[in-house]
Parts: sequence; structure tokens; C-alpha cells
Amino acid sequence: MKRTFKVILSILIGVLIVFAAFVVWAETPPAPMMEALDALESDSDVFVSNIGYLVFLPKGSNRNVGFIIYPGGRVDFRSYAPLAHRIAAEGYPVVIVRMPLNLAVFGVNKANDVITSYSQINYWAVGGHSLGGTMAAQFVYENPSKVAGLILFAAYPASGVNLSQYDLLVTTIHGTNDGLVSDDQIENSLNLLPPSTTLVEIVGGNHAQFGWYGDQAGDNPATITRKEQQDQTFNVIIDLLDAIENQ
Repeated sequence: MKRTFKVILSILIGVLIVFAAFVVWAETPPAPMMEALDALESDSDVFVSNIGYLVFLPKGSNRNVGFIIYPGGRVDFRSYAPLAHRIAAEGYPVVIVRMPLNLAVFGVNKANDVITSYSQINYWAVGGHSLGGTMAAQFVYENPSKVAGLILFAAYPASGVNLSQYDLLVTTIHGTNDGLVSDDQIENSLNLLPPSTTLVEIVGGNHAQFGWYGDQAGDNPATITRKEQQDQTFNVIIDLLDAIENQ
């Protein structure tokens, strides 16, 4: 009996150690770059607030289309602030949601909180980077009436998430030097997206440069600057938001 108890106790201790190590790993993502921290400041065009998620509200704009960003796996949500700030400066409200343990798989429905809080916005696009994009697609799959657009950065829907028949504007963006998501994975996922989906390849772009958190293990070096990749990403997002506003 004592032997059995000791075995069970050892197993429980081992499980607790593994769980604690996982939590520490998840809660210690790479730090945002200085450009990301600078973008958290309000200016003459955009009011920035942190109310559990990051909100970028354009000043003097009455656009009724908003954009919700799901961060990549184990990426500090502040790392997408430069992109969000820049989009908001064009008049579109943007919210970056903070995920439990920095993993969007634990916060698929976080967009619901945002949509409820900003009921004055009539149309929403959701998007995400890597794991965040996969979970954004999952949110759309489960809440089709709440979303007008989906933007995937180096991401694709899970195999059971078929959006091909959804009335939805979709853009999927992929860097040709991405070391974590392959061209084939993006191409093979297109049958899960509406036929009208726009596929954008950023030549020379990689995985990590969709955010501002430095390099990422397993990624390939980019042959364009982070700014160049961000500029192309920004233009694609604005095109989709404009299309939603004008439809």
C-alpha cells in the first residue's frame, strides 16, 4: 500500500513539475521590440488604451468597420502594436486581444468580448498570426454572423474548419522565406477558404516579421526588412477593410 502511494505521489509530482514548466515557458515569450512599445503611446491620430486587451481608437473617425488581432503562439500581444496603431491611424478601430498563457488555443472566443463591448461598430474583421490565425478562423467558423472578414498571417484553418461556403472576405498572407509555415501548407488550405480568397505572397518575408518581437527559432532569415514586410501587410489589411466598408 505504501509503495502504491509513493508511486502515485511521484506521478503527481511529475505532472505538477511538467505543468509548472509549461506555464513558465508560455508566460515568458520574447520581449516586444522598442518599436512595439513606442506604438502603445497615444498620439494626435490614435488613442491607445489597455483594458485587458489593447485598443487603438482613431480620433475623429466614424468608420463602422473594426479589426481584431489574435497574436501568434507564445508571442506577447504588444508585439503587434505598430501594425494596429498604423491601421487605426487610417480610421479603423483595432483591438489586439491578450490570450491566456499567450496561446490563442485557450482563447478562441476572445473576439466575442470585443464585439460586445463595441456594439457601435457594425462590421468586424478578425485576423491572426500563426496559431492566432488558426484560432481566428475557428472563431469565424463558430460565429459566422459576427464577422465580415478574415485575415491570416502565416496561418491556415485547422483541417475540420471548412469556411469554403461562408459569405466572407478572406485574405491569406504568407512570406516566401517562412521557416515555420510552408508554401504547401498555405496552398493546401485554400480549399477550406472561400473561392474568392485573396492569396498574397510577400517575397523575401519570413514568419517573425509579421510582428515586432525579434527573430524566432526555426524561422528562415528574411531578405526584406521588417518595415518592408509590415508595409505590405498593412496595405493588404487596409484593402480588405476598405472592401468590407464599401460592400
